[in-house]
Amino acid sequence: MSTDECKPVSVSRRIEAPAGAIFNLLAQPDRHPEFDGSAMLRPGANNEEITGVGDVFVTKMYFEAMGDYEMYNRVVVFETDRCIAWEPGNPELDRNGSRWRYDLAPDGPGATVVTETYDCTDAPEKVREAVDNGNAWLAGMAETLERLDQLSTTQ
Repeated sequence: MSTDECKPVSVSRRIEAPAGAIFNLLAQPDRHPEFDGSAMLRPGANNEEITGVGDVFVTKMYFEAMGDYEMYNRVVVFETDRCIAWEPGNPELDRNGSRWRYDLAPDGPGATVVTETYDCTDAPEKVREAVDNGNAWLAGMAETLERLDQLSTTQ
């Protein structure tokens, strides 16, 4: 499998909430387990709110094949109320070649289209194969946006 076959995968959802309310949740890593649709994130990490590019936050994770582990995430894009992206890696912050990104686009008064994107084009072949070039995450991404919708509209 070559990187030519690997393209970012995305899921979008229109949420009846302003971009600021949604972005606020995304910028609080300790709240990510509340809306994670993959069922891999665990509570218990102690992070500060994300304030800009270069910030690092830790996520506690569980995956059946790996057990419990931690992922270190470096923020690589940060545009308040518009976009946030991070690259996961190990404690030394060596990235694993993948990136998670959320884009927020206003869609009328008080509504936002949120697009979650997973990009593993720079990941090693074994990672791309393990996640089917990101396709393995699509159902979880849709669930994440549904939960993000629920949290954003009930705050």
